[in-house]
Amino acid sequence: MTVASGLPQLLVVGLGNLPFPQTRHSIGHLIIDALAARFHVHMSTDRTMGGVTGRSKVTLGQTAVSLTLVKPKPLMNITGPSVAGALRNSVKASDAMVVIHDSLSHKPKALSPKMGGSANGHNGVRSIISALGGETHFHRFRIGIGRGPGDAAEYVLSKLSEEEKFYWNGDGIGLDLVCNELERIARKQVESQGTP
Repeated sequence: MTVASGLPQLLVVGLGNLPFPQTRHSIGHLIIDALAARFHVHMSTDRTMGGVTGRSKVTLGQTAVSLTLVKPKPLMNITGPSVAGALRNSVKASDAMVVIHDSLSHKPKALSPKMGGSANGHNGVRSIISALGGETHFHRFRIGIGRGPGDAAEYVLSKLSEEEKFYWNGDGIGLDLVCNELERIARKQVESQGTP
């Protein structure tokens, strides 16, 4: 865990494909954009961080946090080296990183937090684990998109419904859930450091 200047630090990476915004596969990007808007984090392209990024001190619930948001530039299936670079250039410790990605295995609008474990068939997570040399000790927020009829590849590249976009955006309930989980992780950092 990394706590600088008494503040817990979080690197939050939203997986997606920049050429395909607002699709189910890019829900991680949508949530990063929503977090940036909620906390007024300026986002810009940063080569050292491997994509579009922003950093700010924010308050999650009752917890002040140094928050770094990243939307990797490479396509989802080859995003690992970019995410590994962002980790090296920010919080350093993998357990201070949260990767937000789509999940066919969870119903739409579900948030399923997970720490460590396998990629569960998600190629973006598999790429990250590979780029981290097999390291799996990072947080994942699996965002349910359900499983539609027909080809899974076509389904994940289809547009999110307006209801799903609203749920995860701005003042949506889904974004509140994401913020609550981020605060829980930050509080654990504080507690492990013995900081009030």
